[in-house]
Amino acid sequence: MTNMKSIERQVAKSLLEIGAVQLRPEEPFTWASGWKSPIYCDNRKILSYPELRNQVCDFMVKTIQDHFKDVDVIAGVATGAIAMGALVADRLGKPFIYIRPQPKDHGMNNQIEGVFGRGDRAIVIEDMISTGSSSLACATALSAAGCIVDGMVAIFSYNFPSARRSFELTSLELYTLSNYDALIEEAVEQNLVSESDLELLREWRYRPEAWGK
Repeated sequence: MTNMKSIERQVAKSLLEIGAVQLRPEEPFTWASGWKSPIYCDNRKILSYPELRNQVCDFMVKTIQDHFKDVDVIAGVATGAIAMGALVADRLGKPFIYIRPQPKDHGMNNQIEGVFGRGDRAIVIEDMISTGSSSLACATALSAAGCIVDGMVAIFSYNFPSARRSFELTSLELYTLSNYDALIEEAVEQNLVSESDLELLREWRYRPEAWGK
């Protein structure tokens, strides 16, 4: 079985090294939701680093092989997980499809692109889990279209309590290569955050919607 603890720290270290993750407790970022955040994570940067890109793909493939017996199709969530999802599908020799957060408002009005069969067992690939709502909505859309969605594999999760509860209320198994806790542990080890920063970072994770207001 995959040693997830080791992978969590390894991926966290890599994200910090390539600048995919930036920590700014004193100068917070503003998310699209309006939330203030001391952290910004852009996993799309992984695609620009071939060695890391292949490593992350390998970790995802191994996670799927370890935890899911029958997989018919790999589904990436648009747009951040399309490229990595396609790489994973290629490595597994499986068909690839992708899911938009909402159906298109033109053409065929598709929300899901690609070919799959009713009853196919699908694994969803995500780049990031924040609140979990958009990820779960995509999984629901795939289920409504006739797939059996067994699980989701993501590169990174903020580990918000609300997101964990949302996934616990479904039958969907979630596996993430790294998470906020592993990232902060790595940042502390590398002396990237001060003690005061560490307290702010811990506070944010538990009440992100109210933090900084």
